Amino acid sequence: MMRRLLTACLCACALSMALPASAHKPSDSYLTLNAAGRQVDGQWDIALRDLDMAIGLDSDGNGELTWDEVRSRHDAIAAYALSRLKLASGGAACPLQVTGHLLDDHTDGTYAVLRLRAACGAGVATLDVDYALLFDIDPQHKGLLRLQHAGQTTTAIFTPDAPRQQLQLDGASKWRQFADYVRHGVWHIWIGFDHILFLLSLLLPAVLVYRERAWAGATTFRAAAIDVLKIVTAFTLAHSITLTLATLGMLSLPSRLVEAAIAASVALAALNNLWPMFQRQRALVAFAFGLLHGFGFAGVLIDLGLPQAALMLSLVGFNVGVELGQVAIVAVFLPLAFLARHTAFYRKAVFAGGSSLIVLVALVWLAERGLDVQLIS
Repeated sequence: MMRRLLTACLCACALSMALPASAHKPSDSYLTLNAAGRQVDGQWDIALRDLDMAIGLDSDGNGELTWDEVRSRHDAIAAYALSRLKLASGGAACPLQVTGHLLDDHTDGTYAVLRLRAACGAGVATLDVDYALLFDIDPQHKGLLRLQHAGQTTTAIFTPDAPRQQLQLDGASKWRQFADYVRHGVWHIWIGFDHILFLLSLLLPAVLVYRERAWAGATTFRAAAIDVLKIVTAFTLAHSITLTLATLGMLSLPSRLVEAAIAASVALAALNNLWPMFQRQRALVAFAFGLLHGFGFAGVLIDLGLPQAALMLSLVGFNVGVELGQVAIVAVFLPLAFLARHTAFYRKAVFAGGSSLIVLVALVWLAERGLDVQLIS
């Protein structure tokens, strides 16, 4: 009875991760503020697809946004944005206004760019930011803030669990900034369905042994754990290399190519479970594909455009968070999989069925990302 429960939990976990998967980067907005004396100037980049979802921009309903459609909704965009962002200093509000509208391209699409200005009643020493954009319709949305003052930069990440934050303009809270990006890295891996499914594709056979054209349960937990350690270490080392190089601007690849290649890596890793091709080289394959996934991890940090000093701190924190997120997944999955490894249910439903489902999802992603179409919603 206990083993049936464990295998059922494993199957449900795999299905829940695969079915709601999105083919694109989770929703983010990018808010840059520059405080000087009593004045705060800024820029807010919000994805057009998010604004269309929130207030409707596609007036003719043809699924494509034009500049005229966006321009005709400038007042509505400004009103919506200002209703979701409040600034205050010393307990007094700093009224915001939108002074201009532009468009800009990010790695995941076109964004509306709102020029902002706020006037505070006195010189700003601390800035209270109340952020509520899209939280009511997209609980995965995040606001990424860069606050500049006197040559120093402070960053913050706003989520539904942390919509209000007080920021010191002297940039003294470096450890809080580091902790913010650790949490962001953990959250990114947990909602990065393509990264999770790639990791799961490599973990599923770790508690099995392929011999005489058939899968059988591994003999010891130690052997399975060592196999997982090799794979996760290779994947971690590889994506850390490209995450660092891409974020520092030393390497770059087109985002569509990276996303399509990541989808292909997920499909190939899962296909290898169904038709074993490189069982003994799985750690090497994890390293090779991990290089691609590192470019995917770097997307958010590149879009945020942090200056060099803050970039290194956020880069380290984000990478630590990604590793902690991976460790948490492995720590939950591996013991349950090992306990269920001898059951036909694990081998047929979880391993074979889960791998097949992962292949199908990854192929849909590959088509969407390669052809820039939406096959499922």
